[in-house]
Amino acid sequence: MCGRFTLTTDLTSLQQQFDFDIAQELTPRYNIAPSQPVLTLTSEGGNKEGSMMRWGLIPFWAKDPKIGYKLINARAETVNEKASFKHAFKRRRCLILSDGFYEWQKTGGGKQPYRFVLKERRPFAMAGLYEEWKQGNAPITSCTIITTRPNELTKKVHDRMPVILPGDTYDTWLDPRMDDIEYLKSLLIPYDADKMDFYPVSTLVNSPKNDIAELLSPLNSL
Repeated sequence: MCGRFTLTTDLTSLQQQFDFDIAQELTPRYNIAPSQPVLTLTSEGGNKEGSMMRWGLIPFWAKDPKIGYKLINARAETVNEKASFKHAFKRRRCLILSDGFYEWQKTGGGKQPYRFVLKERRPFAMAGLYEEWKQGNAPITSCTIITTRPNELTKKVHDRMPVILPGDTYDTWLDPRMDDIEYLKSLLIPYDADKMDFYPVSTLVNSPKNDIAELLSPLNSL
């Protein structure tokens, strides 16, 4: 699964890389956790728009928004079949921006967290889905991160990883008119392990209350 990630890159750099508009400022996030707002990109008419969505998808038919806590991830293998995700997969796909994600490895002394990044230390876009829930007092727009089997790097720590999309697939993924399910699912594969890196970090990341730059530091440098 993908249960924590970071987005510390400044907004100007993100806009230069991903070419989107957004009507608000961003602050660096070192420990993004479920139920918190995350930066997502959607597209209407070919123009990418940035917005903040709640992490943890609330299906439009849900009676209780708390279901979102259980739907922070969608499995690539069944995303077009599960009732919670299949409608969004057809028409409401998004990109969720990040510059690193955390996974935990079981050890004799507990669980050791690791941060996974691209070797070039650039931000990347994770495949996501979104929904708008309108049954409460105010609409809630929420999202989920699609996960897939691990590549050779991430499998050293965990048996799942988020789907990281290459740049030449962004427009197709975001296009709500694209309805070729098999083609879309073909994009949901592990990212090239040779382009990634990982390192151990402090267990301070275990608590979402800790959202500090020190979380990015390799454990042996602290």
